[in-house]
Amino acid sequence: MRALVVDDSRAVRLILVRTLTRLGFEVYEARDGREALDLLAVDGDDTTLVLVDSNMPVMNGLDLVTAVRADERLRHIKLIMVTTETERANVLSALAAGAQEFVTKPFIPDAIADKLAVLGVSSDYAPVPA
Repeated sequence: MRALVVDDSRAVRLILVRTLTRLGFEVYEARDGREALDLLAVDGDDTTLVLVDSNMPVMNGLDLVTAVRADERLRHIKLIMVTTETERANVLSALAAGAQEFVTKPFIPDAIADKLAVLGVSSDYAPVPA
């Protein structure tokens, strides 16, 4: 299974890449929504999951989620927002746009595994050491 991590923070991308790799995913990365859409134009058919930050330059996460949901070829992708935005209105906006789950930063790797299980996207789970 392939997953795309989209976040402008290199540190957050590294944590998410490690977490998803340990969960059995082949992972690739983007720094913003525009770069993510460019990558999905090439690899979208093979991508199962996108973890996306909400606040990024160039194209934010909400716009990325909306664009992915508008593209028939990408509608199969599971979308999880991973963000510091915890206000109810922001969560509802992300879910209304098409994100299926929401994880707030900071998070523990097990939170990602739990959300994947809820979405029915799981592989051989191995607890991630802290």
